[in-house]
Amino acid sequence: MGQTITGATMAERNDLSAFWMPFTDNRGFKAHPRMFVSAKGMHYTSATGHQVLDATGGLWCVNAGHGREKIVEAIRASAGELDFAPTFQLAHPLAFEAASKLSMIMPEGLDRIFFANSGSEAVDSALKIALAYQRARGQGSRTRLIGRERGYHGVGFGGISVGGIVNNRRQFGTLLNGVDHMRHTHDLARNAFSRGLPEHGAELADDLERIVALHGADTIAAVIVEPVAGSTGVLVPPVGYLQRLRDICDRHDILLIFDEVITAFGRVGKATAAERFGVTPDIITMAKGLTNAAVPMGAVAVRREVHDTVVDNAPAGIELFHGYTYSAHPLASTAAIATLDLYREEGLFERAIVLEEYWADAIHSLKGAPHVIDCRNIGLIGGIELEPRPGAPTKRAMEIFHRAFDEGLLIRVTGDIIALSPPLILDKSHIDEIVGKLAKLLPAID
Repeated sequence: MGQTITGATMAERNDLSAFWMPFTDNRGFKAHPRMFVSAKGMHYTSATGHQVLDATGGLWCVNAGHGREKIVEAIRASAGELDFAPTFQLAHPLAFEAASKLSMIMPEGLDRIFFANSGSEAVDSALKIALAYQRARGQGSRTRLIGRERGYHGVGFGGISVGGIVNNRRQFGTLLNGVDHMRHTHDLARNAFSRGLPEHGAELADDLERIVALHGADTIAAVIVEPVAGSTGVLVPPVGYLQRLRDICDRHDILLIFDEVITAFGRVGKATAAERFGVTPDIITMAKGLTNAAVPMGAVAVRREVHDTVVDNAPAGIELFHGYTYSAHPLASTAAIATLDLYREEGLFERAIVLEEYWADAIHSLKGAPHVIDCRNIGLIGGIELEPRPGAPTKRAMEIFHRAFDEGLLIRVTGDIIALSPPLILDKSHIDEIVGKLAKLLPAID
């Protein structure tokens, strides 16, 4: 029988050991913990009481700023009305309202919405939908999934299989069979310090033709890419690259999936990167900004023809044997509805375009700062690549991460790259503060 834990015993047990933290140096963190206790607007408050300017939108997800009353109040009211309802053979009205609102801001034709609970689940759902579609239309040999080097598609087995970040894969065996990867687009030699879309690299999309020649188009179900690769360090697509990829997929009758878990909901100045870049995929995955991160939620927007092929060709009964207990959870649906309304009312998608040039000027002002070998930007995303410390890659960026926190600035680092994605409510003074603090920190490290 378990012991009753008294207040004193609970305090003794709260030594940080119970929580196995994700994507964290647990030993390092627990020796020198840095914690948040509240958040409002553009700032967190740390456990020591100092204000920390959020230059990462939490984790690429708090697009409308922290503690927004419209979202908070909607969640509070919903929790008192309907705490949970299943969506297996039953439903609740909020699920359909959330799906309808989301479909209205998707590219034309992508108006069928499948809900998940995270970006990882959205990606695995999209991959399964792609496979189900190919089988439903009599193309059952199309089982191969194509990702890209340096791609990040969450942490499900499907996502890490099509993903291309080595450290996310190396501990977990052979993963899914029948997966291949295109070349990444990062090219410092030709594209360093590009403002917006790099000029060189559209031809890298032709690497998909190599894979088609190797395996045969009739074995390939779908290609998945991030329009802007975020977690690997802000890799902006070269001019014409996504259009070329779309053309190749059309030529070989392959589905194209955009992973927009990071880029959707105003991050690049439109509802989706597909809209910003003028390239419409067959499937879009989303999460993060969908609910302003107030409640976990992911979604997959599917081209109507793909949806109808799966549904109309199935025998009577369940058409897609896939889903989650918490798909379209009432609180998540409520948060999504309130968030989408807030984006529209405040014009937050457009704000990234309004501030894009000022943001770009600020990011590129760090060219020539100590250790900086590249700066890149699109919308309100910025990447500052640092030269790795000899014999100690990633250490320089992590030192800046810790020093920035102590100086009241939250940044994100991945490898030796500083990645920035502030809430869309920021103003020019926040941009000045973010870049000003980085400009002071960079010379302070070796």
